[in-house]
Amino acid sequence: MPLGHVTSLQVGRPQQRPALSDRQPAYWTGFWKSPVTGRLLLDAHGLEGDGQADLINHGGTDKALCIYAALHYPSWKTELQRDEFSYGAFGENLTVSGDTLHEAEVCVGDLWAIGTARLQVSQPRQPCWKLGRRWEMTDLPGKVIQSGKTGWYLRVIQPGTLAQGDEITLLARPAPAWPISRLNQLMYREKQNISLLKEALALPFLSTSWRDTFMSRLHSS
Repeated sequence: MPLGHVTSLQVGRPQQRPALSDRQPAYWTGFWKSPVTGRLLLDAHGLEGDGQADLINHGGTDKALCIYAALHYPSWKTELQRDEFSYGAFGENLTVSGDTLHEAEVCVGDLWAIGTARLQVSQPRQPCWKLGRRWEMTDLPGKVIQSGKTGWYLRVIQPGTLAQGDEITLLARPAPAWPISRLNQLMYREKQNISLLKEALALPFLSTSWRDTFMSRLHSS
């Protein structure tokens, strides 16, 4: 079932960003990504030409691609009064368009076809402090979490190539009861909901890092 298409495709290698103050020293990041055209190779670790500076908290096979919904951009531009927010502003690899391509509809475990690749939704995106540094708005990560407009990650099931304009096709939806928005609710607002923690932990396609977090909460309850 066609869901939509890839509106914009961004990649970027890690780079050092300058210090802004004594409290905001220079740092390395792969957050600065630029739009590209043409077909790119995609393997289990991500797109050619892309990379992450912090391989503990970013990247890896569960987070090969970061996805963000194009429909969120107009409201962010209005709320934050930042006209320069263009696709890729949230550090995403793929900006996607489609009526159901947002956190309330996309479900963990969804299997997608994009180009010749096959991909699976693995977890919501957790915005970190680098998003705030990128736009010199330290409260932006919190605003993103509060809004629920977090984006999400894909793992690669079958390597291939993809490009801007490619159609996104839903091949399977094994967990329709678990949209990205529900996982965000459990992560940030219902942290000690034992029944939901157990239900989420039964999802075999949930990323390792989110499983570890939920397991730790369950054991400490």
